Amino acid sequence: MAIYETEEEQVEALKRWWKENGRSTITGVIVGIVIIVGWNIWQDYKQNQALQASALYAQLLNAQNEGNLESAEKIAERIQDQFGGTAYNDYAGLFDAKIKVQQGDLAAAQQSLEAVAKKGSDEIAQVARLGLIRIFLAKGEYEQGLQMIAEAKYSDGFSGAYEELKGDLYVALDRLGEARTAYQAALRSGHKSPLLQFKLDDITEAEIIVNQ
Repeated sequence: MAIYETEEEQVEALKRWWKENGRSTITGVIVGIVIIVGWNIWQDYKQNQALQASALYAQLLNAQNEGNLESAEKIAERIQDQFGGTAYNDYAGLFDAKIKVQQGDLAAAQQSLEAVAKKGSDEIAQVARLGLIRIFLAKGEYEQGLQMIAEAKYSDGFSGAYEELKGDLYVALDRLGEARTAYQAALRSGHKSPLLQFKLDDITEAEIIVNQ
């Protein structure tokens, strides 16, 4: 640090420093303030978006519970249109797919599920993919369902659900041995499904009859 003998030297040194660095200092302060204010505004905006989406999602649940599918469908579409940056968008997509299935529009349900599967969080995306596989099963597109399962990346928590669906697809293809293996794998994973054991028993009974 420089040592100045007189007060005048200190003043002159301060003037020189300010002349060389003053503008950048002011700019840095302004930028810092803008960043802080901008961040606070963004956080407030996100919070407000989440609150609005949450309120609409509650309306969606009420409409569905009351059996008002038309209203539920409109609310789900509104959430997806206006609140794409929130998690409620993905939930609404799943509900929209469910409504489309109830209306018998499997193609529209498939579109909704594909959108969620692409951009949803890991867990929600897995739920959407499982829904897509069920759509393939319902449409008779069994090989497409098996291909999606083969390409899927999922945690152990979803392995049982995928194995059960794999078994369902193999049954539809009359590949009972592979179906039995898939159902057994689902059981070993600890997958809780009320029909899983019945499906396995039916396959065993069918194989016994065939082999008699």
